Amino acid sequence: MPAQTLTPSMEKYPMRLPLLSALLALVMSSAHAADISVEAYGYPLSNPFEATIASTPLELRAVTPTNEDIDQADYSLRLRPEREFTLPDNFWAVKKLTYRLARQPGAAPLMFIISGTGASYAAGKTEALKRVFYGAGYHVVQLSSPTSFDFIAAASRFATPGYSPEDAQDLYRVMQAVRAQQHDLPVTEFHLTGYSLGALNAAFVSQLDETRQSFNFKRVMLINPPVNLYTSISNLNKLVQTRVEGIDSTTTFYELILEKLTRYYRQQGVIDLDAAMLFDFQQSALRLSDEQMAMLIGSVFRFSSADIAFTSDLINRRGLIVPPGYPIDEGTSLEPFFRRALLCDFDCYLTEQLIPMWRARQDGAGLQQLIQQVSLYALEDYLRDSPKIGVMHNADDFILGTGDLGFLRRTFGERMTLYPRGGHCGNLDYRVNANHMLEFFRG
Repeated sequence: MPAQTLTPSMEKYPMRLPLLSALLALVMSSAHAADISVEAYGYPLSNPFEATIASTPLELRAVTPTNEDIDQADYSLRLRPEREFTLPDNFWAVKKLTYRLARQPGAAPLMFIISGTGASYAAGKTEALKRVFYGAGYHVVQLSSPTSFDFIAAASRFATPGYSPEDAQDLYRVMQAVRAQQHDLPVTEFHLTGYSLGALNAAFVSQLDETRQSFNFKRVMLINPPVNLYTSISNLNKLVQTRVEGIDSTTTFYELILEKLTRYYRQQGVIDLDAAMLFDFQQSALRLSDEQMAMLIGSVFRFSSADIAFTSDLINRRGLIVPPGYPIDEGTSLEPFFRRALLCDFDCYLTEQLIPMWRARQDGAGLQQLIQQVSLYALEDYLRDSPKIGVMHNADDFILGTGDLGFLRRTFGERMTLYPRGGHCGNLDYRVNANHMLEFFRG
């Protein structure tokens, strides 16, 4: 993607993008706090939105094995057998949970990788991390996010993700089931990592393992985690709430492109919540302008929210998106429900589905209590006192809010690596980052 694709500056986008400009100002005000200078780092993309979408230029990526050089296969777990009968027939592909195992020829350490928001085990960033660790001699297990369509249907007990302690319990059961299924795999020690929301999940899984002790992880790396989950959600929502020049004041960018997104879904039959989808979308006849491209990042997050809202509503028969008793079979078009779910952002899902479930199960009170319980703040003492856990983040990551970098510095100290550039996970496969990851896990 050309370097000039995303340049959401005040010159190019004057007052017509106030929310986006405010977010960029917040991001850039944090950039001076990076531990590594721009010159020493060498990552070429200075715009966080461009970095997030375009990722690392090919010539600067870590040298890793190709898939043809990796001994890998996909396996499935039967974790929620009752849903095999209650889910519609067109959910056949996710009635069992699939994961991917890359196997070394002999005994080796095993790395679990937890995917980011809405992403499957086979997402592009998960694959990139697999290649890095497999090339370094690890067995690798790739897991879907607890917020992914397949995990919600096949592995989540309550099919209402977002409450981090229970998401961690669901993940832990999956990991135990993987180990039981692969009982003949010779493992010398266990490690854990995740990116984006998967990094937050990894922190809660690590804490859970301190008492369950099924794995006794030697090292745990959090890559670009949200610190305050609600802040990260709010920042992403700002990208789709921005007003666009040339349309009336009551229409958002998101509503402007809704028809294009629906047409894309109709053509492709699926939305892959990954940067690859953005490239594919831009190469199609539905191509958006550069101005809209910046905000498409937020729309990808909205796709994830829509999947969560639709799947959770359907499995729990709440009747919020799919009318109670509505017949769904293999021939039923899901497009009307996709459109309805797209109008329910994460705040909507939080209010209508997650908070009621949390209050009923955890005797929860208000929103602020929930925000505290699902964010890294809930684990502050554990993260500060556990030398095996490290964090890698970017100073220009737009999911961070005021005070988040300060929290990470106070909590992790020397176990934190802060890069000056990269946006949200855009530098994950940069060779410098890959080397730092491997150094941490070998330490």
